[in-house]
Amino acid sequence: MTLSITKHSEIFSSAPQINPEDIAEIAALGYKAIINARPDNEGGANQPASIILQSAAEKAGLHYIHIPVIPNNIKEGDITACVHFVTNTPTPMLGFCRTGMRATNLHTLAQQKVNPNTAPTKKNWLTNKLSHFFQNKCLITKLYRKINTKQ
Repeated sequence: MTLSITKHSEIFSSAPQINPEDIAEIAALGYKAIINARPDNEGGANQPASIILQSAAEKAGLHYIHIPVIPNNIKEGDITACVHFVTNTPTPMLGFCRTGMRATNLHTLAQQKVNPNTAPTKKNWLTNKLSHFFQNKCLITKLYRKINTKQ
């Protein structure tokens, strides 16, 4: 299977839901760690359990963490767990959830905690509102990614 990976920086990329058989490809691509931001059973019976993904990741020599984030509801504890992981784990990392957006937002918030200078540059009010809207709507995630990768 070919993974749909979006590279955000040299240290972090995101993807939609991965499967245990994808782990070998993820390792071959050079990733050192995986952040699973999707709660178990969110996608029903077709979604692999975190423990199965963790086992496959560890067998491939990858670091793994499960930080189950409810859509549009990243909590302070989620950010703290991610901060601990990103500051103590080799990179590059691949974060995933249903679409990749929660994992991206979680990692971005963790990076902002680690280094407040990584906060997004100031934009005008309308740009901030549009950016927030697109980042938090799963149905238009692909459009948002296309717009942001062309900048």
